[in-house]
Amino acid sequence: MGQETRFTITPHPSPVAADERAVLLENPGFGRVFTDHMVTVKWTSDKGWHDAQVGARRPFQLDPAAAVLHYAQEIFEGMKAYRLADGSVTLFRPDENARRFNESAARMAMPDVPEELFLAAIESLVEIDRGWIPGGEGSLYLRPFMFASEPFLGVRPASEYIFCVIACPVGAYFKGGAKPVTLWVSDDYTRAAPGGTGAAKCGGNYAASLVAQAEASRHGCDQVVFLDAAEHRWVEELGGMNIFFAMDDGSLVTPPLGTILPGITRKSLITLARDAGIVVQEQPYSFDQWQADAASGRLREAFACGTAAVVAAIGEVRHAGGSFLIGDGGTGPLTTRLREELVGIQRGTLADTRGWLRRA
Repeated sequence: MGQETRFTITPHPSPVAADERAVLLENPGFGRVFTDHMVTVKWTSDKGWHDAQVGARRPFQLDPAAAVLHYAQEIFEGMKAYRLADGSVTLFRPDENARRFNESAARMAMPDVPEELFLAAIESLVEIDRGWIPGGEGSLYLRPFMFASEPFLGVRPASEYIFCVIACPVGAYFKGGAKPVTLWVSDDYTRAAPGGTGAAKCGGNYAASLVAQAEASRHGCDQVVFLDAAEHRWVEELGGMNIFFAMDDGSLVTPPLGTILPGITRKSLITLARDAGIVVQEQPYSFDQWQADAASGRLREAFACGTAAVVAAIGEVRHAGGSFLIGDGGTGPLTTRLREELVGIQRGTLADTRGWLRRA
């Protein structure tokens, strides 16, 4: 796809009425209410990217032999559009999403989506569904994804793909909002291994985490924590978020990249912390050390982060051998400070001195 390709825009013939939409926006939850439109672009090995469409959100018609249904060639991203106090709309670091999307595509043997196409698709959907962006603490969650649509049953990279963007207005990711979350440490399951797909944002990673997440739910926990596959010793990440540890010397520790997702929220928090003079160490941190530091008081706070939840304090950790609190089980001052600074930049109440916001 190049400069010659244009999006064909076909407005929904019967969009949700404004009064009905207003009711839906009052309490949209997360991932259940969707906007009127979607973006689709096709890729074939002979044509490249073509047939860019903005039209009514509708089901796909797929051949039962479509490669994605058999070999899971699929990737996605998660990002948000925010309505600022002056009524304008911004995206937060969408270029980083475009970059990570293509890193995932490379790992899954899928075609590169040019950054200009990725951003144009996002902005086209935001523009046509602008009325769906909540004010206040809500946002419009954007889900770009790509999947193999070629019908074949041989094991090889597909020669046909569909890139799509859908959107949904969202409120708080966790029930109860910003209260500290409780984690379950999985003994039986791992999320990723060296050389695997842990750093790619592909659906298979999340499918494999669901049984562990269900186990966490049975133990009354909000999220699961995965340890490394080789030694089952080192903390890696949650089912859908990265993790940070705040120490008594004022420093932060977070697991290194490699087998974990390179979170954009993670990257942004590291920048904010370092710019404030906080030492951030990207290094392995064991579960045994986590327990010992929580018991001794060396560990003052811990928090999870991601696009959906932004920053969520960790209050309690449960595991097969018992449980322990982080600090007093509440939200600590550094967690609060970093969350407020990041959210302030995203929502335009604090100056964006790093060029992270993109007007949409």
